[in-house]
Amino acid sequence: MPHASPYGSWKSPITTSLITSKVIGLAWPQFDGDNVYWTETRPTEGGRTVIVRRTPDGKISDVTPKGYNARTRVHEYGGKPYTVENGTMDFSNWSDQRVYRQDAGSAPRPITPLPFWYADFAIDRKRNRMFCVREDHTARSKDENGKLRAEALPDEVANTLVLLDPNENPGGGRSLVSGNDFYSTPRISPDGSRLCWLTWNHPNLPWDGTELWVAYINNDGSLRDARLVAGGKSESIFQPEWSPDGTLHFISDCTGWWNLYRCRDGTIEPLCPMEAEFGLPLWSFGSCAYGFKSPTRIICAYTQKGARRLARLDTTTKKLQNIEIPFTEIGTPQVANGKLLFIGASPTEPACVVLLDLATGQHEILKRSTELKIDSGYLSVPRPIEFPTEDGKTAHAYFYAPRNKDFVAPAGEKPPLIVMSHGGPTGSTSTACSLGIQYWTSRGFGVVDVNYGGSTGYGREYWQRLVGQWGVVDVDDCVNAGKYLVARGEADEKRCAIRGGSAGGYTTLCALTFRDFFKAGASHFGLSELEVFVKDTHKFESRYLESLIGPYPAKRELYRERSPLFFANRIKVALILFQGLEDKVVPPNQHRLIFEAVRKKGVPCASLEFEGEQHGFRKAENIKRVLDSELYFYSRIFGFELADKVEPVKIENLK
Repeated sequence: MPHASPYGSWKSPITTSLITSKVIGLAWPQFDGDNVYWTETRPTEGGRTVIVRRTPDGKISDVTPKGYNARTRVHEYGGKPYTVENGTMDFSNWSDQRVYRQDAGSAPRPITPLPFWYADFAIDRKRNRMFCVREDHTARSKDENGKLRAEALPDEVANTLVLLDPNENPGGGRSLVSGNDFYSTPRISPDGSRLCWLTWNHPNLPWDGTELWVAYINNDGSLRDARLVAGGKSESIFQPEWSPDGTLHFISDCTGWWNLYRCRDGTIEPLCPMEAEFGLPLWSFGSCAYGFKSPTRIICAYTQKGARRLARLDTTTKKLQNIEIPFTEIGTPQVANGKLLFIGASPTEPACVVLLDLATGQHEILKRSTELKIDSGYLSVPRPIEFPTEDGKTAHAYFYAPRNKDFVAPAGEKPPLIVMSHGGPTGSTSTACSLGIQYWTSRGFGVVDVNYGGSTGYGREYWQRLVGQWGVVDVDDCVNAGKYLVARGEADEKRCAIRGGSAGGYTTLCALTFRDFFKAGASHFGLSELEVFVKDTHKFESRYLESLIGPYPAKRELYRERSPLFFANRIKVALILFQGLEDKVVPPNQHRLIFEAVRKKGVPCASLEFEGEQHGFRKAENIKRVLDSELYFYSRIFGFELADKVEPVKIENLK
């Protein structure tokens, strides 16, 4: 029989020690002949990312030697850090951002000089060279004391498409295409004669508008006869890809939805027009959503009404047929030899590397992010909800009810609620089994993961709700998600908290500053002052706020009006903040300024900073400390006893 115990006090098997010691991050699967590769991010190794290989006999082994960390920093968000061809690996190494070549059975050797960063590798088999994106950080200028700065300012960083030689690259490689602010996704046609790529300029980000270009490749690797194929300032192109017969395909949102297209004989035609999203926001290099089984068969993942699906598309008949699989998340699908390789997950299955036989429909899980076998009685399955928000509109979220087979709450008690605001803000939530969410629900919290206006997956019109309205629409939707669940009797109005990281941290701070609904909040590396962000952040996002807020400095007053720091005296409820001290996306001063302002006002608050962490936490000990600290904080603010002992957090102004 379940024990009666207050919400929040339930003892859970999903502990922070278990999460950090038994869970790894899986990403970037790739075929190379009969071998399969992917990356593993390991919290117990300081967050190091390792490339691993699985051979046909099922043996899995590390390819990346100790002392190396396969991770690129281009755009700060990075992306796929490697490529492999016939057993030879090229990868970006985190500590110096040089490209290393690793031949089978040999140690890695650097093939690029400092201080260039590289991403998005495309092997040119015909010429034994490699196209990629390069970020040039050689620019240096003097600070106010006349000393040379160690890093370039955003407007001093140069992004180009370059050609790399496998042996040496004096000058950082040969620059092929330059002049625009950003480049991505260089892809070589099957016969090696053409190269396509994406490019865009400030103030756009890739989901605002990009251009797709194609050029012929000369024998020496240089390009000629470059021409614009599709895209523009208000049309987002995603994942240009060549079919096996050399036809250029791509995803465009020219109709308001990211749909598939192809270009044949200079004519662009839609392949499957529908109100669904085949594309994704290009935060990370290497992001993709489809691949080719044959010249006329595409295997693709798409999102419709918030649900992710896998399908096959016949480009001759233009018929789309869903493929039934037990996964609700399909990441970076790769197709080869009649098989599909992807990162899959579901509400009850954490992320795993999956190999699917497209002929039989049978799948094999090659590696799980965790081998933990958690009883389903401790897992909360998300329920999609739609709820009313401002201006008569509807917003979307996933609600996780408290669930622990060993406990029930006392009669009449309603659970505390955590409203989660995802990062980006151009992004979306996931239905993948997250032990980070189950950590809360198995202790008696309700969690609602909000796809506020501005989220992707619901068409261009939905994400454009946030244009000029960041700090308003996202905040209203998070508040209204909480109100909706309170009205349904599924949450305790007096114990509603909001939490989020990065942009979600900003939404958290705005909600506590400009609205009067939440009783506590947790900001993980969130913004507090927008003008400082504009001046201090990295190149990729340095003009992002022109869309989210307005042109700067013309709208300087609006930036101030939307900055929680300047109105910290309005914060009346408890706040805890977490920050990595090497964060280049949200500088640490953002964290310190808002904490000091709230502390001086006399509001209960806590602050934790972490050496060696960037934008997000990768080290096991820090991930553990963050989760335990936030739980301890809520226990003191909402007044419930913890089932387990955790390291206390110093809470200022707590009476």
